[in-house]
Amino acid sequence: MGEYLLILTIGVAAGVLAGFFGIAGGVVIVPALIFWAGMPTHTAIGTSLGALLPPVGILGAWVYWRDGALDIRCAALLAVGIAAGAFFGAELATRLSGALLRRLFAVVLAALAIRLFLPR
Repeated sequence: MGEYLLILTIGVAAGVLAGFFGIAGGVVIVPALIFWAGMPTHTAIGTSLGALLPPVGILGAWVYWRDGALDIRCAALLAVGIAAGAFFGAELATRLSGALLRRLFAVVLAALAIRLFLPR
């Protein structure tokens, strides 16, 4: 149950950031699944694509599914979290200035880049 709550939380966070910055899959979900959920990289990528269906990634997700690297239950939970989080993220982002939003996005990207650069 704790793992599913973690996955749902990652989905909500990805949704908020999608609403804020128009990002989610490769920038948020994949690193979060790798670092926080301990998911193998290929499975994290396949699961992220599965969560963003439709229409994003359907063929890519199918290839990962065909090769056994897509967790469908996890992808469904992420999708629920993304939907809710995107709504609330967009609600908040529309209240912020463009300059502040741009700066916040830069901080998020820099933090992710540093974390991805460091060894696991």
